[in-house]
Amino acid sequence: MARDEDVPEVVAQAHFPPRQLAGRGHGWYRGDCHVHSSRSNGGELTPEQLAAGARKSGLDFIAITEHNASDTHGVWGALAGDDLLVILGQEVTTRTGHWLALGIEPGQVVDWRYGVRDDVIDRHLDQVHHVGGLCVAAHPHAPYPTGTFMYPFRGFDVVEVWNGLWSSDLPWNADNAAALAEWGRGLAADIHRGQWRPAIGNSDTHLDDQIGIPHTVVLADELSTDAILAGIRAGHSWITDSATTEPSFTASAGHRTAGIGERLETRGEQALVRVAVRGVPSGTVTVHTERGVAHRESLPSSGSGVVECRTSAAESAFVRVEVRHPGGQMAALTNPVILA
Repeated sequence: MARDEDVPEVVAQAHFPPRQLAGRGHGWYRGDCHVHSSRSNGGELTPEQLAAGARKSGLDFIAITEHNASDTHGVWGALAGDDLLVILGQEVTTRTGHWLALGIEPGQVVDWRYGVRDDVIDRHLDQVHHVGGLCVAAHPHAPYPTGTFMYPFRGFDVVEVWNGLWSSDLPWNADNAAALAEWGRGLAADIHRGQWRPAIGNSDTHLDDQIGIPHTVVLADELSTDAILAGIRAGHSWITDSATTEPSFTASAGHRTAGIGERLETRGEQALVRVAVRGVPSGTVTVHTERGVAHRESLPSSGSGVVECRTSAAESAFVRVEVRHPGGQMAALTNPVILA
């Protein structure tokens, strides 16, 4: 949802959140990188309510992404803590698509008053990259004016393939399926050119009980803005609708093993794909390559199981995984392991 009017920027109570939390080292961290307070058009929650919701949902980090505004950046220092990293950001709502600027400077605002034919998008992406930030193509198939993403993905770091705002009753809908299909179709070609863009999923929270549905789980060296953004940028992440869902996904050849977002040197050998899942009773695991669904297997009623199959670099440039609930709703999806 957009905020189109000019916004005066007065950063309130300039107590900005820390960029790093102490005592949180290498590990997987759950976070929601697309969150709005009442400062954004359509938002109904205070920052205090957002922080409480994030903690209740088991999140380790959130990114605050008000529409074209940064004047709430200064209130988050008092709401972050040893258990919640707050990344400063903005949803840039242009006339022909929205994008997320994550990891920007306190009080920084990225201009939004343009469209695809103005040919200025690269300049604004560069401004975010200059401060070490991450640029995310947001909800590419959003069903409202200005929401559909008309820019090429070139220049963006990440694509938001799963957005929860318009699917609160069913967290996975046709708009998300279209975004995932578009991203997936270009994956092999982008890997071949050495410029693939990872997928991310966020709630786009505006209302109560939306936060964390879905969210992204990131492998990072520490719980800090720089480390989380580096993990997302590298594709060391997967997306889920629930804190109880846990897929583990590796591919191995010989004595070599690679995880999500990593590159596996197969040296001409078959790659063993291994997926361990818990938290999806009677769900379905599908393994995807550039040729489509390469393997499909059901999970037991307990929700926990291990799925294995084989592929090769000759057959595909990558392998990735989707896990679905009975009935087809997405439970989790991963970024790829690259096969070489």
